[in-house]
Amino acid sequence: MSQADDPRLPGRRQFLTGAALAAAATAVASVPRADARQHTARESSGEFEPFWGKYQGGIATRQQKHAYFAAFDLSTDKREEVIGLLQAWTAAAARMTQGQSAVVLGEDAAAAPADSGEALGLPAQRLTLTFGFGPGLFVKDGADRYGLAQRRPEALIDLPRFNGDQLVAERSGGDLCVQACADDPQVAFHAVRQLARLAYDAAKMRWAQTGFLSGDSSRETPRNLMGFKDGTMNLPTGNPKTMEQFVWVGDEGGWMRHGSYLVARPIRIALEHWDRMKLGFQEQVVGRHKLSGAPLGSKHEQDPLNLEANDADGNPLIPESAHARLAAPASNDGMQVLRRGYSYDNGLSFTAERWPPWRQGMEFDAGLLFLCYQRDPRTGFVSIFDKMSKFDMMNQFVTHVGGGLFACPGGAAEGGYVGQALFETA
Repeated sequence: MSQADDPRLPGRRQFLTGAALAAAATAVASVPRADARQHTARESSGEFEPFWGKYQGGIATRQQKHAYFAAFDLSTDKREEVIGLLQAWTAAAARMTQGQSAVVLGEDAAAAPADSGEALGLPAQRLTLTFGFGPGLFVKDGADRYGLAQRRPEALIDLPRFNGDQLVAERSGGDLCVQACADDPQVAFHAVRQLARLAYDAAKMRWAQTGFLSGDSSRETPRNLMGFKDGTMNLPTGNPKTMEQFVWVGDEGGWMRHGSYLVARPIRIALEHWDRMKLGFQEQVVGRHKLSGAPLGSKHEQDPLNLEANDADGNPLIPESAHARLAAPASNDGMQVLRRGYSYDNGLSFTAERWPPWRQGMEFDAGLLFLCYQRDPRTGFVSIFDKMSKFDMMNQFVTHVGGGLFACPGGAAEGGYVGQALFETA
């Protein structure tokens, strides 16, 4: 078989069209039965996360240590090629989350390797791959490229421009997104790299951001680059009732049932500015003690926020503009989102700070890859962040520089593909 005819190989137009695509999806989805028995044992031991199921992995999954988030723009105008891409992505993801190569490997020295190989020999490291659809999948530049305009969910809105936004076009938007999370950064990168290869003739990468998490998220609350514990009041993913209320889309979502809406935003932190602030002021900004993570006026991290407590002068112990107060469910009519953020470090870049003394020069290009899931972004992120963007004291140290909103459908049944309900049900 020649390289041009081999359905296992990415990067050729034939791979994403017609019978060759169907053959590729079938080939990469197949797992020998002997392997399946081994996989069951490894899954129960926690070595890897399941791929098939009602919900996509990487949402309620215990957070891994590393993330690679990527957004893609579709370059094809053919609906069947979009379906073919999703089929190939699904099949490859099912393999990679089980610690296998993205596609079946061959030994033809005259052909390009079917997998780039940097994860060969590495365990799965709890890899999850979560897929989402941006507004551009439905309508782009006024064109309904794939006959999906009427299928765009009402909740998949164009995010409003918030106070202080400095969104860079090259780090915003996307027709499709992939969130790869794993306990090894090379495993996460490898997964996105293989998906990008499979998409060569149908989609191209628009922007990407890596991220990392400190400590063991199962034992302690991770700290962000500002040095504070981040996620103390996050939703309990093990509570089905809470997840159904705030995270999973219900019957109102149609084809989005069992899915969730993802807001992804890289947020740059002016670390040089922050590091010059006195400890007391930092704690006033956050609303918590830096060492313990306890709310101001309390001793323990898990103590509830006392938003009614005042100091001897009658001022709130937790300032009105403190980050913790403004983000608290009590300040947002009980609304919550599931946060799944990661710190990031892109090295150095030239920066002009937003606040006095307006320093300019080479500074850390680092911050937070903010990722949050919710049942409806209109009552979730948009409602909560609109207030925070106006009044949060933390705004003098952070700048939202990109991002997007994506509809992440429910999980795929074995033999199906992610997003199948969108394309194949009325």
